[in-house]
Amino acid sequence: MKEEKLLAILRMQKCKAIGDILAKKLIVNVGDIEQVFKEKPVVLSKINGIGSHVLKHLFDQKNINLAEQELFYIKKNKISYSYFLDEDYPENLQNCIDSPIFFFKDGNLDFTNKNIISIVGTRNMSSYGRDFCNNLINELAEYNPTIISGFAYGVDICAHKAAIENNLQTIAVLAHGFEQIYPKVHKKYINQVNENGGFITEFWSEEQPLRENFLKRNRIVAGISKATIVIESAEKGGSLVTADIANSYNRDIFALPGRATDIYSKGCNNLIKNNQANLLTSAKDIVKMLNWDLKEKQTPQIQRQLFVELNEDEQKINDYLHLNGKQVLDIISLECNIPIYQLSSILLQMELKGVLKPLPGKMFELA
Repeated sequence: MKEEKLLAILRMQKCKAIGDILAKKLIVNVGDIEQVFKEKPVVLSKINGIGSHVLKHLFDQKNINLAEQELFYIKKNKISYSYFLDEDYPENLQNCIDSPIFFFKDGNLDFTNKNIISIVGTRNMSSYGRDFCNNLINELAEYNPTIISGFAYGVDICAHKAAIENNLQTIAVLAHGFEQIYPKVHKKYINQVNENGGFITEFWSEEQPLRENFLKRNRIVAGISKATIVIESAEKGGSLVTADIANSYNRDIFALPGRATDIYSKGCNNLIKNNQANLLTSAKDIVKMLNWDLKEKQTPQIQRQLFVELNEDEQKINDYLHLNGKQVLDIISLECNIPIYQLSSILLQMELKGVLKPLPGKMFELA
C-alpha cells in the first residue's frame, strides 16, 4: 500500500466525528480515501451525514500529526494491516456494515478458513465451563475450525489454549494497541498464539485497554466468525453484548446451559430461554447447525435464465454490482439513487429472477 493511502486511512481512523459506517460512505462517494482529503469541503458537505462538525474534525491538523506518528511506528516495526477494500480483508467482517475500515495484525494469520467460530464467556470460569470448553474444541478439531476469542481471563484464554493444544488456528482480538498487553499475565502465551494464528486490533500502538475499547472490540469478535459460542455468563457481561451483536449480524449463537442457581449460568440460560441462542450440549450441535458434517453444503440454487428482462432500476443495480462487486444495501441505495424502501422490493425481484443473491450483513452480489 502506498504511504499516502495509509496516511489517509490513519487520518480517517483518528477522526472522532466519523465512525466506520460514515467513513465507508465517504470513501465510496468520493472514490478513494486519498481523494477524501483532497476534495473541497463544500463538495463533501453535500454527502448525507457530513456537516460542519464532521468537516472540522476531518481536516484537523492535529489528526495529521498523530497519523504521521503512527505511520512512523508502523514502518519502523513492520506492522501488517488490512484495509476493508483489500482482498485479504476477512470475508465475514466485510459483510458487517460497521466493521473497522482498517485493522493491524500480527502472526501467521489465515482468514480463508470457512469454519470460524468465536468462543466467549465469563472471566470467572468454573471447572464445569473449563472442562466443557476443552472437550468442545477437542471434539471439533477434526473439522479444523479457527477459534476466535479476546485473550482475556477465563473463557477467552481457555479457548486459545485448547485451540493450540489441538493444533488449530486461534486469533485473539485485542482491545488495545500492540504496545500494550492485557492482562499482563498472558504475555507468556503471545508466542504460542502467534505460531498458531495471531492477533488483530483496530487500536493504535499506544492505546490502553479502556472499558469502551472492549465493547467496541466485541463487534469484531462477533463479525469475523460464522457463529458465537457463549460458555458461562452472568446476567450482564461483555459476552452477552457480543452475542447480541452476532444476532444483529444474523449469525448463529450457541449457549451452554447451567443450573438455575449458578450465577455464571444465568446469562446463557436467559439467551436460550429468550430464543436468542441455540442450546449447546456437545460439539454435535455446532457441527449439525453449521453443516460441517457435509462435504459440500447443498443449498438450492435459483436457475438463472440465459436472457433476463430487467427494468431500468434493475439494470442500473445490475450494472453497478457488475462493476463494484458485492455491496451493502445502504451503499447500493446511495450509489444507484434508489430509496431503501423501494430498493428492497427491487432486489427481491432480481433475486427471484436469478440475477443476484443476498449475503449476510445486508449485502448483495450478482449470481
